[in-house]
Amino acid sequence: MIGKRVIETDPIPLVQVKPMLEEREEVHELNYEQNLALDHVTKFAKISVENAEKLVGELEEIIKKTQAIKIADVMPEDMDDMRLIFAKERGSHKKEEMEKILKIVDKYRENKE
Repeated sequence: MIGKRVIETDPIPLVQVKPMLEEREEVHELNYEQNLALDHVTKFAKISVENAEKLVGELEEIIKKTQAIKIADVMPEDMDDMRLIFAKERGSHKKEEMEKILKIVDKYRENKE
């Protein structure tokens, strides 16, 4: 990493990483870490790229972008999952706010049983 510097940091949902890695894989062979990341994304991405963008956009009206991205990655199913996501965050979210977030997430859930 000598001589390299970070130009920009912007959090993105997990599902947006997959097309980036697949595109890079077409041009160059992926290194070990990139292969692990691609495998992880393939196993744990729960919604499509389009739905993730819409979900994050809708959640940003209520909470911070980083929190919205965490929620899009995890796709919490109940209040316990929501509490775990916000456990390390400063401040507390009201129960009504978390219920509203869960309703929004349910709209974008693709694998409803």
